[in-house]
Parts: sequence; structure tokens; C-alpha cells
Amino acid sequence: GLQVDASIASTLVLMYCKGGNLARATEAFGVLTSLGFQPDAHVYNSMIMTFVNNGQPKLGEKLMRDMDDRLITITKDIYMALLRSYSQLGDVASAERISTTMQFAGIQQSTDKETCTLLVEAYALASNPDQARSHFDCMIKSGHQPDDRCTASMILAYEKKNDLDNALNLLLELEKDGFEPGVATYSVLVDWLGKLQLVDEAEQLLGKIALLGEAPPFKLQVSLCDMYARAGNEKKALQSLGVLEARKDELGQAEFERIISGLIDGGFQKDAQRICQIMEAQGFDASRVKFKLSKPVSRAPSLR
Repeated sequence: GLQVDASIASTLVLMYCKGGNLARATEAFGVLTSLGFQPDAHVYNSMIMTFVNNGQPKLGEKLMRDMDDRLITITKDIYMALLRSYSQLGDVASAERISTTMQFAGIQQSTDKETCTLLVEAYALASNPDQARSHFDCMIKSGHQPDDRCTASMILAYEKKNDLDNALNLLLELEKDGFEPGVATYSVLVDWLGKLQLVDEAEQLLGKIALLGEAPPFKLQVSLCDMYARAGNEKKALQSLGVLEARKDELGQAEFERIISGLIDGGFQKDAQRICQIMEAQGFDASRVKFKLSKPVSRAPSLR
């Protein structure tokens, strides 16, 4: 029968945010504000980060604007979390908006290395290599050396437009200045060459990843399975497919569709059907690949 006060309501918000329960955190935040209490910076920051971690940065940004209206200090970490989230979604308009807001707030310069990197990543996902290159060049002019992560995003931007000439020219320019590609850059190139069915060239880059002492990233197995299946290399396709099946919980809709499409185009119909069943069991919509499976094929070997 005790009446909820600001302290109790705030504690509930913080508890649910820490536990990652967005629905209950939002409910508790609503109770807090409906009672006429003003959330403090800690509550706002926790709610914003919970929205960001759940892939809803726009709701987090709305709370950030509320903080600004109430003259509550917004930290650099909050701005960067929102910018990073928009970047990962390829939402370039929102990413640019946050970058501009940070500049007006005196938090960060547009030429800051991390800001430029995130904007390059955003434009890469948005398939806009020209704008990605603009931010990439701006970073270099400001005295920052692009790292492996940023360079990989720039190469990805070129891949989206299949602009191999500009990608290779960029790498040559960077290598003249002492840049050495790492796992991230090599992985993007392996994926690209795999799509072009340049198997020998892709395998050469896999060898360079091995020389760095690191195993290829797990998601690169999707590229390898697709490449080897289309090339009809049963042994290597089976090897990659086994790795993917063992960690199927880490695959998303796009990855499943690419694996299945590669198997179908390579003529491995039975394996494609099996992966399609796994895809549906994981809760994904397999209607597009099912339609492709329904088409007749000239041969149907199995990797099993």
C-alpha cells in the first residue's frame, strides 16, 4: 500500500535497463514521468542505452532531445552510442544529424577519427561510396591514419557498387603510406572475390589471414560456403557448411538466404532444403528461398 515515489520508480527503471528488459524499463519510465517526476541524467542515460542496444536509436535520440530541452548534460558516450547505432543500421541521415549535433554541442569535431570511421561505415552500408570516400579522405587530411576497420568499410562501399578498380587503387595508395591490410580488410576482399567466383584469388587472401595468426571471422564462412558451392567444390563447401550449421544460432535472415541460394545455384538441392528447414526452425521467413527451391534443377547432388 505504499505509494511509489521518484526513488522507487527510478530504481525500477535502472533495474530493468540493466537486465536488458526494454518493455518493463519503458513501462517503469512511463510510471516515473506520469507521476510528475523528472528523470535524472542516470535514468535518461540508462534508457537511451537500452533503446540503442535493442536497435531503436530513434527512441533513444528522442530522450536525448528531452535531456537537452531540460538542460541536462549529455555525455560524449551517449552521442557516440547513438552515432554508432545509426551507423550499424546504415541510416546516414540520422548519423549525420548526430554528428552535426555533437559539433554544435562542442563535444566532437567532424574530423575526429572515430566519427569519420562511423560515417564511412554508415555510407558503406547505404551503398554510397562517394560520400564514404569523402569522409575517408577528410579523416586523412586531418592527420588520422585509416586503420584496418575503416579501410574495410571503405572497400565494402566500393564492393556495393562492384567498383573493383577504385578499391584496388585505394589499397595501393594506402600501402605506399605504410598501411598493411588486416583481417577486416582481407575478409571484405575475400567476400567480394568469392561473389565474382575468383576462387584462387580469394584463397590467396585467406592464406594472408592465416599468416596474421587469426582464423577467418565466422561470418566469412557464409561467403566461403556460397563461393565453394557455386564452384561445385563439394569438399570445401561441406567444410564451411559444417561450421555454419554448428553455429546456426549466430546466423541471420540474410546469411541463411545467401547460403541456401549458393547451394541451389551450385546444384546441391537436398542440402539447400535441409538448411531451409533449419532456417525456419530458427524463426526466419524462408518464403523467398522456398520459391527458388521449387524451380527444377538439372542436377541435385548432395554434400552429405
